[in-house]
Amino acid sequence: MGTRILVVDDAAFMRMMIKDILTKNGYEIVGEAENGLRAIEKFQELRPDLITMDITMPEMDGISAVKEIRKIDPSAKVIMCSAMGQQSMVIEAIQSGARDFIVKPFQPDRVLEAIRKAAG
Repeated sequence: MGTRILVVDDAAFMRMMIKDILTKNGYEIVGEAENGLRAIEKFQELRPDLITMDITMPEMDGISAVKEIRKIDPSAKVIMCSAMGQQSMVIEAIQSGARDFIVKPFQPDRVLEAIRKAAG
């Protein structure tokens, strides 16, 4: 069975781009969420192997969501997605338990490298 991934981004287009890259490379997308609160619900419900998490989202940002998810499961694997120029937030995300980060616009090779590294 492939790596099961939860894709979290407030932009449907970004979720679609990540899903497209991952499914073409044999990964299974088990769910999607459009904000941090839904990401936590979906994480508890689906127990994915890995999560791609946008940093800037309405209702609850990605960093807060990572902290909550890591309280539920300290071994949860999260890769942050950030726009250019969010370095300080990326550092905070890594300190909060994210394994890696990918920058928008997504480069398929970089996305796959981050997923492979985090999935082990």
